[in-house]
Amino acid sequence: MQVFKFGGASVKDAAAFRNVSFIVQKHSVSGQLLIVVSAIGKTTNALETIFGLAHQQQNYSSDFFALKTYHFSVTQELFPEKGNPVYEALEHLFVELEEKLQNLVPDKFDQQYDQVISFGELLASTLLHHFLKAENLPAMWLDCRKYIQTDSTWREGKVDWTWTEKLIQRDLPEMLKNQIIVTQGFIGGTSDGQTTTLGREGSDYSAAIFAYCLKAQSMTIWKDVAGLLNADPKIFSNTVRYPQISYQETIEMAYYGASVIHPKTIKPLADRQIPLFVKSFLDPESEGTRIGNCPHEKLAPAFILKQNQCLISFGVKDFSFISEQNLSTIFHVLSELRIKINLMQNSAISFSICTDYHGARMEKLMETLRDQFVIQYNISLQLFTIKNYDSESIRNLTSGKEILLEQRTRNTYQFACRA
Repeated sequence: MQVFKFGGASVKDAAAFRNVSFIVQKHSVSGQLLIVVSAIGKTTNALETIFGLAHQQQNYSSDFFALKTYHFSVTQELFPEKGNPVYEALEHLFVELEEKLQNLVPDKFDQQYDQVISFGELLASTLLHHFLKAENLPAMWLDCRKYIQTDSTWREGKVDWTWTEKLIQRDLPEMLKNQIIVTQGFIGGTSDGQTTTLGREGSDYSAAIFAYCLKAQSMTIWKDVAGLLNADPKIFSNTVRYPQISYQETIEMAYYGASVIHPKTIKPLADRQIPLFVKSFLDPESEGTRIGNCPHEKLAPAFILKQNQCLISFGVKDFSFISEQNLSTIFHVLSELRIKINLMQNSAISFSICTDYHGARMEKLMETLRDQFVIQYNISLQLFTIKNYDSESIRNLTSGKEILLEQRTRNTYQFACRA
């Protein structure tokens, strides 16, 4: 039993779909297979733009048309015969999407975000399912919203693991005996039938949920890179691949913002000792990276960059020390506003955090705490992290940068600077 996850880049066009089919055909003969697929190409970004315009009651018709044209152009390359049922299935999804966009309610932004943005994965999985069938593979489409059960924390649904595992174990082992399951990443469902999302780039996490509940032999993430690298090759030069790496190291890299794996992916796999492979869909025969319980020597430094950061400092107004009570007040508000801390540091009279910038949440934070603290902040910053640093890696990365905050522990060096 294996779980494969294909991201947006691996299904960005007709050639990419054919490549996925090639990989699936090669691996499906050896056992049972469940496939989790993301929205194709940059569909999620496009849907966010469309949703933003619709929510502001602005004209989104040209963006909607472009998205629909993109999907049907890929479909036409894969299915030249117009009578294939995939056309009707995709058309039905676009009609349903437009109905949701036309009936938005102003005060339910996050809830309606989930109902709209989830269509990217529904479209991609529908298209992949029909294409694999056309390639004579025994594929079936599965609505993951009926199996990955979450609460109603919109845009970051919390998984009900007990109920989710019960539902998956009830139905999927029998389904997988004679069929390849194609399902969606990134999305789940509530007990009353509402769609939720698991957090941006959450398809890795979806695959890990299925792997955990099915007690899979392995999980594989197919990427456009050679495996798990020590840095994003689009940002850093001279990257190196880790042939194997431990769960713990990978969790820490994901937490600090390494884009190759969603932060929540590793825990369910580690809990059941399921190895995770990161492999290249451009070179499927290459070794890739194996993530599991493994000893290794000192690793090459890992370089991680998080953009669009905000540095916020809370100062006491009466020149007393920052106390545990002050920190408790700040942490409570951060938790309520779902503001995640990427770096924190305190001095005698101030407490500073670095976090992803969200304009509306920042305004609410200021409004809630300005009476109790003097608040200063900088936006449009970068946060760099070096995992397993050495003096040379710090010197090379910090050279020429205006550093506003830095922190060093035994294995990790971080600094926030102007972009």
